Amino acid sequence: MNEILEVLLLFGVGIITGFINVMAGGGSTITLPILIFLGLDSSLANGTNRIGLLSQNIFGILSFKKENVSQLKLSVKLSLFTLPGAIIGAIYATKIDDALFQKILGIVMIGIVITMFIPNSKGYIEEKINTKLPWAIYPVMFALGFYGGFIQVGIGFLLMLSLHRILRLCLLYVNLHKVFIVMIYTIPALFVFAITGNVNWFYGISLAAGTGLGAWWSAKIAVKKGEKVIKGVLIVAIIIMSIKLLGVF
Repeated sequence: MNEILEVLLLFGVGIITGFINVMAGGGSTITLPILIFLGLDSSLANGTNRIGLLSQNIFGILSFKKENVSQLKLSVKLSLFTLPGAIIGAIYATKIDDALFQKILGIVMIGIVITMFIPNSKGYIEEKINTKLPWAIYPVMFALGFYGGFIQVGIGFLLMLSLHRILRLCLLYVNLHKVFIVMIYTIPALFVFAITGNVNWFYGISLAAGTGLGAWWSAKIAVKKGEKVIKGVLIVAIIIMSIKLLGVF
């Protein structure tokens, strides 16, 4: 495949995954196989994918901001607790048993779908949190930071579940914080991959151009269409990802 076709492929895939990742998650299950198909080993693909992730989340945040959806103080607070875990996870990112990992992750994703149908008796907070954050959110953010730095695949679903159930935020604000958190911890993770030579910048920038565009429009649609559309996209994305990871097709 020549370079022009590679750029077009990555740009197109980037648009799709940027849209999916901001609205729901699971885009890395598309981008990583594509990068490996183009000849990168798993570590190099993992590092290169972070450029697209950084771009999508920057543009997603800017798009949310333009739509007057922002909770900067809470976003920063949650992000800071993911940083130590993300740095450790990126440093110790190594090859794992792919078959076992995919099956475990597929089961986790199905569990997330089930929880989406369980009503929260306390209801959800539409906008601001005026009380002290539940203590459980802090170790959860550290653990998710480690997972995101180490593997990344499926982190969007796990962050959405955690913020939705623990903080009782509606899905629009869950998405806002998710995008900000992933942007912040991706910066040191990308740095670790870069200094260890695990980033292909040509592929990464080609992918990032598409993810940024997809993320921009995804955030706009999320704000305008509301929670029902977000939940619908989220459930469909998780089901497709789970079936793929479990090897059903």
